[in-house]
Amino acid sequence: MKLSSAVWSWSGGYVGVHVGGGYGRTSFSNPYGPSIYGDVVDTPAFLAGGQFGYNWQNDSWVLGVELDASRAVSDGTNSCLAAAGNIVSANCKASPTAFVAGTGRLGYAFGPQGHTLAYIKGGVAWQNNRGDVVNNNEYFGFMSQETTHFDYGRVGGIIGFGIEQALTPAWSVKFEYDSLQFGGPSVVTSPTVQFPPFAILPQNTTSLSSSYQIGKVALNYHFGADPRAAQWFDPQLYAKTTDLIRPIAFAAGWSFEGGSRLWLSRGRFQWDNSAVPSISGDPSILESRLTYHRLDGLSGELFGRLDSPWGIFLKGYVGAGRFNRGNMNDEDWGIYGGISYTDTISGQSNGKFTYYTADAGYDLLRGTDYKVGGFIGWTYYGQKSDTPGCVQLANFFFPCLEPKRQHDHRQTEYSLECSAHRRER
Repeated sequence: MKLSSAVWSWSGGYVGVHVGGGYGRTSFSNPYGPSIYGDVVDTPAFLAGGQFGYNWQNDSWVLGVELDASRAVSDGTNSCLAAAGNIVSANCKASPTAFVAGTGRLGYAFGPQGHTLAYIKGGVAWQNNRGDVVNNNEYFGFMSQETTHFDYGRVGGIIGFGIEQALTPAWSVKFEYDSLQFGGPSVVTSPTVQFPPFAILPQNTTSLSSSYQIGKVALNYHFGADPRAAQWFDPQLYAKTTDLIRPIAFAAGWSFEGGSRLWLSRGRFQWDNSAVPSISGDPSILESRLTYHRLDGLSGELFGRLDSPWGIFLKGYVGAGRFNRGNMNDEDWGIYGGISYTDTISGQSNGKFTYYTADAGYDLLRGTDYKVGGFIGWTYYGQKSDTPGCVQLANFFFPCLEPKRQHDHRQTEYSLECSAHRRER
């Protein structure tokens, strides 16, 4: 059946709120040349904010402008300025805190009566980014370590695309992906001590840049929309589908729903050992760091929910998977006396992980097509893997000892014993 032309328009002003998440990367240039490791800080992000804008619709094409602002919760840290094993590298931290964007939008309305809008957007954006560059441990902690703090705002660019669905004449929901790019200032960091021989290197100057990939869900209210003044559904379409869309009444009793899904994932994890007790100094000054990265995983998951006649429900999921790729970097600073920095890399194999979540809750409100309740629960996650092989990247005066090729359990034990022995020296 051919649908009638649209009787509702996207034209007009709107205001709304959004939440989202994604990841960013802040890069630190090295004044001494390419680093052997690090210089890029990953910053997973959660953000929330609001937006307002205005649309003009001509036939099915929609042109609009929008201004949005977000408060971000995002932190990341990584090694940086690691040009060589005889230069004390640093611990770089970045924390983007806010984003503001002004964009133009070009969209196309389609679907029944034009209630769905697909669009692309582009414009200018501003970010605030703050963090620290902290020289790591040297001379067994007998020399003070310097910290450089930065806090700056920068204008950059934004492009994105999304889809928006009208729920009623006044309300719509949208799903959007944005890519943001920013330059950054040049930051003068503290001098780096080189040993041997004793020498004070000049101050470092590092340039910053950052990029972000963000997904958002937004709810918009459209001004001037009057449900009594606009025909929301096509009468002919509604008459032919009324039996199909009539809601099913809620029936008291037991019910169960469940399913399964397949996950592809990539993970990163750091374990830090500070050279300075937190009560007497900056815990960001590191003596050792283990970084597990590029852990590509494949897992299967079962989930379900059981509802009772009394409003009490149980829900949860359980999953298991494997990862057979990835690397582990073992970095040490100043623990050998005359060596400022070492970095070894090992492969990851036979990786396994399991997880589950179990929740119990109560539906406070129940209707024919909705439930509103609260719940509490327990979550577990565990993983293990073998670490075969070892390659020294930073200082070849302390080469790794290759483990004997026996089986994975022995290789893991050998790598751990080797690492512990190096620290004792």
